[in-house]
Amino acid sequence: MDATGIAASGKKAGLTVLEKTCVLPSRPSERKYCDLITFDLPYVTFHYNQKVIIYPSPSKGFASMVEALKKSLSEALAYFYPLAGRLCMEDGILMVDCNDAGVDFIQASWNAVAVGDLVGPDSTPLMEDIVPFNDTLNLNGFFLPMVAVQVTKLKDGVALGIAFNHLILDGCSTWHFMSSWAEICRGSKTITLPPTHDRALIRDSKVNLNITPPSRDSAMNGTHMDKPQLRGKIFHFSKEMMNTIKSRANKNKEGKPFSSFQSLGAHIWKAVTKARKLAPEEITVFTLFIDCRKRLEPPVPEGYFGNVIQGIYGATAVAYLLSNDLSFAANMLQQVIDSHGAKAIAEKNEEWEKNPKLYGFSDAGMNCITVGSSPRFQVYENDFGWGKPLKVRGGCNNKFDGMVYLYPGKDEQASVDVDISLLPETMEMLESDAEFRLAK
Repeated sequence: MDATGIAASGKKAGLTVLEKTCVLPSRPSERKYCDLITFDLPYVTFHYNQKVIIYPSPSKGFASMVEALKKSLSEALAYFYPLAGRLCMEDGILMVDCNDAGVDFIQASWNAVAVGDLVGPDSTPLMEDIVPFNDTLNLNGFFLPMVAVQVTKLKDGVALGIAFNHLILDGCSTWHFMSSWAEICRGSKTITLPPTHDRALIRDSKVNLNITPPSRDSAMNGTHMDKPQLRGKIFHFSKEMMNTIKSRANKNKEGKPFSSFQSLGAHIWKAVTKARKLAPEEITVFTLFIDCRKRLEPPVPEGYFGNVIQGIYGATAVAYLLSNDLSFAANMLQQVIDSHGAKAIAEKNEEWEKNPKLYGFSDAGMNCITVGSSPRFQVYENDFGWGKPLKVRGGCNNKFDGMVYLYPGKDEQASVDVDISLLPETMEMLESDAEFRLAK
């Protein structure tokens, strides 16, 4: 299962790295290469996606837990074999060499840090030490694994930090992999939903990006960027609060009602724009990475593994957004979402293929709100055999002023956790906004 282990013993901010190994898939890949298509390629200049899942301490002990995770990860990689490969390029065409090179697996201990230090509403820099590949570009996947895992024993629990190369998968496929890995770890000999890796099913195109692969030294040393100081905070919206927001948005609505997402998106857009104290004539943009799986004709197979998302946008002047009620913003979002059918998706792909543009993760628009992830993902169902997660959080990558990640609430169906990153002065204004918090 493991390649030769690389012993690593050291401390970083109190963190002790116990061991670093490479986990290999339990059997050879089914194909030599995995194409990357138009849905995948725009994310080459994004950072690895990071997720942190906090669990209670396992009754069988940490060492037993680690071995179970490694063994089941090896089995899971046999199904999701592109994750065990590396990027490669042939005649300017970027793809994944499914060479079974494996993924990083790090064991660590941090006895001074408790679960409560990680799961509060305010973001903490502690996250940087419990999930791998901070500030690492997806393009570095020529030399770095597509996936890196760190399991950290805490004072009173365990943190499972995972970094995924965004060129390989989106949020839907991320949680498809995680649920399958957990299923195997619980003892299943098969997985409920085997992945489909044939990208030609949804887009048979070869796009030359005209990029230069990084050197091994630059890839291994990471990417260090000057980023603005941000504050991150998670605002919990209960089922009752969600019903209130949706009711306000639909108060005078005729025809198709606004969805919970459209209502909440409008609520966030207005509140953050107000908190930014922008001039009335300035433009504000709402960007959504929309799942296109059921919008394509024919729809994408349920087990398709890859990216099937596109960025869509709504924009308006600040004065219009703030002077109108919630239905104005919700209506803009509804129109943008409803109009993005198979024809619009194909046109967007064709336009990009004619003139490929590689955007940075923060190039989302002026005075933007950008929404990723989804409260529909069953993130709290990922039980590896020692209980369901206590909390699920994002890492530090791919966050900028106005980035929002949505997660389901832990203990109440239809509740939502809204993870927002903003400039400190904007966050202070948002925290004091009683209307945004629905304070009674």
